[in-house]
Amino acid sequence: MKYLTAAVCSMFFTSFAMAVPARVGHIIDGDTFSGVVKLEGDIEISVRVRLRNVDTPEINGECEYEKTKAQQARARLGEIIPVGTMVELTNIKDDKYLGRIDANVFDSRGRDVGNVLVREGLGRKYNGGRRDKWCNIK
Repeated sequence: MKYLTAAVCSMFFTSFAMAVPARVGHIIDGDTFSGVVKLEGDIEISVRVRLRNVDTPEINGECEYEKTKAQQARARLGEIIPVGTMVELTNIKDDKYLGRIDANVFDSRGRDVGNVLVREGLGRKYNGGRRDKWCNIK
């Protein structure tokens, strides 16, 4: 089994027009997790995945409200996509941080994970650009 770094994985993803399966490895925060993607043959890529179109509070937030909501979002993400489960990645793009990709993520029930977090008040829609501070919206 081969493992490639996330820094080189985007060149593999550009050839996928359909959903790419991934096994959830670790929940990092409310909108990011690590996963293992199996490509052709025996190639597997370990990559950090950020949910597209959603923003959740930061674990090291600026106020107690943000930190509390961040812990809730991370816990909920872990319930929606528990470690070891399979998810589908679509609309995959390079992230602004090296070694991370952005993707729409769908759980085993076919739900868009980012939309679930938004509906439950643990995230908000995000389309790029500057984000509002969580401490300002209590």
